[in-house]
Parts: sequence; C-alpha cells; structure tokens
Amino acid sequence: MQPNLCPCGSQQALAQCCGRLHAGALPNCASELMRSRYSAYALGLIDYLIATTLPAQQAALDRAGIEQWSRQSQWLGLDVESEEAVPGDALHAHVTFIARWRDAGGEHAHRERSAFVQSAGRWYFIDPTAPLKAGRNDPCPCGNGGKFKKCCAPYLG
Repeated sequence: MQPNLCPCGSQQALAQCCGRLHAGALPNCASELMRSRYSAYALGLIDYLIATTLPAQQAALDRAGIEQWSRQSQWLGLDVESEEAVPGDALHAHVTFIARWRDAGGEHAHRERSAFVQSAGRWYFIDPTAPLKAGRNDPCPCGNGGKFKKCCAPYLG
C-alpha cells in the first residue's frame, strides 16, 4: 500500500476516505462503516472499533484481544463483495466482504457477512460474538424502539 492511501483499498487518500470517519464524520451507509472498521484494524484504532460496535455490546468486547489482533497483523487488503439492505427494514443492512492479513501463522483470508444497524442516525456493527442482554419481548438494546425479537435479534447468529 502506498503511503497516505486508505487501507480499505478505495485508492483514495486516507484523509478523504476512512480517515474522515475516524476523525468523527458519520458514515453514509453500512459498507462505508465496514470499510472504516477494516482501516481501523490496519491502523490500530481500537477506540474507533469499540465505538462503532452497537453500544449495548461494547462492554462485552475483548479489547485486549482486538488490540492484539490489530497490532500483530499485517493487513493485506479488503474486498467488499456486496451491501444488502434488509427488505422492508431501512435500519438494518448486511455487508459481505473478504479481509486479508498476515500474522505469525501465515497469510489468511476471512469471508464474512456482517450485520449493521442504524440507530439515532448512526450506523453500528452488530457483533455476533458479544451477547445482547435482552428478552425476546424486551425493547431492543439498539434503541430503535422495537421489540428485540423483531429488531436486532435475527442478526445475532
């Protein structure tokens, strides 16, 4: 990667791409948030990774593990395959991507279909590894006002 190019692979300068989100601008869509999260892993921006995860999940994240993976990996590239809005639900989206990195164990590629939710005008990553403490009929922890079972529960695995 050339210096000053964004790690997300957009071929744009970091400051005009993911860097503006890392500095506080809001992403316009789920794939933009996902790209900025990949770049945050590549740049070691752990606070950003935590802050862009659904707030109700943030306390359950393994900060030390995230930081270790971020810093001990050489990030090799990102391919975004698709972004899909959930039919009839403007607040949820899926992004399918392949992230590549190298660590002490060699080179890796991980394909994932991640879920995202928009709440109070902000997009958040829904982390399937971090539990949400809510009963099916409780208000959804994302804050959108719906019942958990009909809002974010379907996106947790």
